[in-house]
Amino acid sequence: VQLQASGGGLVQPGGSLRLSCAASGIIFSDRTMGWYRQAPGKQRDLVADIARGGSTNYADSVKGRFTVSRDNAKNTVYLQMNNLKPEDTAVYYCYAKRRFAPTYWGQGTLVTVSS
Repeated sequence: VQLQASGGGLVQPGGSLRLSCAASGIIFSDRTMGWYRQAPGKQRDLVADIARGGSTNYADSVKGRFTVSRDNAKNTVYLQMNNLKPEDTAVYYCYAKRRFAPTYWGQGTLVTVSS
């Protein structure tokens, strides 16, 4: 199983980034996919997830700014991040989960929001 995250980088406040996470070795369409983030010195927190049926869930801090989506044909989950703020700076991890099965994690991609 491999989850390959990409798309992180340095962006100015108010800017946008799109993260991608390509999965292999799992039945992608059967999994809830999502993103957590971890800022320096803080715990890892849920950012957003999308269930296999397409329903989504967001942390209050990103509602209205971030959009999670999935392409089952490409085995890829995305996180579109708009109006980025310095407090969004973190390492972003994608994951794949399903009941009665292990949760798999990607390697993380760093997002830095700074002027």
